[in-house]
Amino acid sequence: MGGDKTAWQRLQENLAGAPACLVTVESTQGSAPREAGAWMAVFGGGGPVIGTIGGGHLEWQSIADARDWLATARPAGAPASLLVRHALGPSLGQCCGGVVRVRLECITAAELPALRERLAPHGCPVALFGGGHVGHALARVLAPLPFALHWIDSRDGIFPDDAPPGTVCEHSEPVQGAVPTLAPGSLVLVMSFSHAEDLDVVAACLQRRRTRGDLPFIGLIGSRTKWATFRRRLGERGFTEAELAGITCPIGQPGITGKAPEVIAVAVAAQLLQVAEGLG
Repeated sequence: MGGDKTAWQRLQENLAGAPACLVTVESTQGSAPREAGAWMAVFGGGGPVIGTIGGGHLEWQSIADARDWLATARPAGAPASLLVRHALGPSLGQCCGGVVRVRLECITAAELPALRERLAPHGCPVALFGGGHVGHALARVLAPLPFALHWIDSRDGIFPDDAPPGTVCEHSEPVQGAVPTLAPGSLVLVMSFSHAEDLDVVAACLQRRRTRGDLPFIGLIGSRTKWATFRRRLGERGFTEAELAGITCPIGQPGITGKAPEVIAVAVAAQLLQVAEGLG
């Protein structure tokens, strides 16, 4: 499950054996396939291309430029990088119509420490409580997205041996004991095997939000009927209507009604992307 390596991990592995040309989107004007900072690494001699700057003719031309750049014997003192301007409509026949500037630079394994800060993914933290069918499906869906997943369950042996790279798996008993140590800014998803556990986790998240105010999203899996019951019980624990209004239940992008774990996972991931964009 979810054992696919990230582009950054593949780059690290491949650079150990050969140099590459790093192609980075430096800037854009108008409509463009990818944003500034998007990158791909091109290896010579028919080697792999890792990452993407948007596909299409822009990417095809940039791969060709990168392989030419790698094959060129540059004299001492030659520029370490090359900036190439592409007008997407006239020069490349793409209908985006914008302008993209890409930078080409040769990289080796020696540059990895500096490249880590530039290229390694820095995802928005997500805390996922629950290792059931939906939790497993969601971990797979989130793996290639710009999130840093902290996966928590109270049961032993619930996490797969091949959890997605970068995932932090935590056994916590009681499960709500993990809430105080969540990363600030975490988007929290509650979907444990037990309604009692769900209630305790939501209560712990509300308490942390009350004292620290650093959990911008708390989402609970379930129906409106489940939330009505939880709302009453949480009110009995002393939480106000204003605090309870900050819980999202049901979770998932509105309009997607499928109940299969994979469908729920896609709907929730879309919702998290929207929330993260709103946070800036």
